[in-house]
Amino acid sequence: MNLKSNEPFWLLKNGLISSYPSLKSDEECDVLIIGGGITGSLIAHQMITDGYKTILIDKRELCNGSTSATTSMLQYEIDTPLFELIEKIGKKGAVESYKACSDAIDKLEKLSKEIRSSSGFKRKKSLYFASKKKDIEWLKKEFEARKKAGFDVKWLNTEKVSEIFGFENTYGGILSKQGASIDAFKFAHELFKLNVKKGLKIFDKTEMVKVEYFKGFNVVSVDSGYQIKAKKIIYCIGYESKNLIKENFVNLKSTYAVVSEIDHDKFKNITNTLVWNTDDPYIYMRTTDDGRMLIGGGDEDFYDAEKRDKLLNKKEKEILNVLQKIKPDYHFYTDFVWAGTFGETKDGLPYIGEHKKFKNSYFVLGFGGNGITFSVTGMEMASDFMKGKKHLLSKYFKFGR
Repeated sequence: MNLKSNEPFWLLKNGLISSYPSLKSDEECDVLIIGGGITGSLIAHQMITDGYKTILIDKRELCNGSTSATTSMLQYEIDTPLFELIEKIGKKGAVESYKACSDAIDKLEKLSKEIRSSSGFKRKKSLYFASKKKDIEWLKKEFEARKKAGFDVKWLNTEKVSEIFGFENTYGGILSKQGASIDAFKFAHELFKLNVKKGLKIFDKTEMVKVEYFKGFNVVSVDSGYQIKAKKIIYCIGYESKNLIKENFVNLKSTYAVVSEIDHDKFKNITNTLVWNTDDPYIYMRTTDDGRMLIGGGDEDFYDAEKRDKLLNKKEKEILNVLQKIKPDYHFYTDFVWAGTFGETKDGLPYIGEHKKFKNSYFVLGFGGNGITFSVTGMEMASDFMKGKKHLLSKYFKFGR
């Protein structure tokens, strides 16, 4: 599956950071991780930390799938509003899912400092604003749900949103203290480099073609003809899991993003804030560490990469029309435009855990706007799974829920 169009900002900005060999011999390990994006890098880090002999493979260059096309916005807010998620799965599961995403931001900051990352982790607030008057009622309901759950939130009326951010045609919103941004592409490469020094083996341009299941281990055959014997497999393949798992558990969507030319002065009022709105599909904005504005949205059902990419010019105009409506004094000079693929689940939650048709295996599939923070939660969950422990969120993130 082609997960992105040809001009993702992070890939062009960072270039080819590292390169790894393809598999040229048979191997054995405790854990085989399939998927070399940000999720795979985090799970590999956890497995090496826990002392497992670990191998990671990817059919592409590392991080050249969805990770190169991510907006890298780190939010505790799940695509399904908290009050709606409470109605769907109950208060405990909903609140704990939101708190897990909040904790994930703290854990990423800690990990970033521990490895002395240069990926630009930056603490930010998050503004979730009403784009229509009719949205105010349910957005205030969402505000009360978050406040009651203990999140640090403030309600801003229309005048305050205009005063602080200079936005027009908005109708109030929720300002959350918890949020951050990062260059996930660079961060993942840093984690890979660190853990290779600690024993992680990485083989890129190495595609899994067959899995044979045995008692206590699996044997994975790859496209070069070699095999890997692994006690456990952890699939970190994101949206490509749709090709592997036959039931309809996630709907694939195309999303579009534009990045401006560098202008350190023009975007100062949102430098420290992640911004998104109540439209469906919603628009989201953040600044990059080199002084650009990144705006995304225009989501559509994904059918094929060619059709997705033909919409690039149309979607760029749609996205910038929204910006023009809320910020008419901005003249946006586009530098990059790209499209990516993401997954939308029925409740906005990831799928992390076992699947009955895949023995000796776990999946860590972060979907929606919280893919990175869900993957951080997946580190803890995968660690527990390997040790035979239960995790509080397993029943909310499981297949067949």
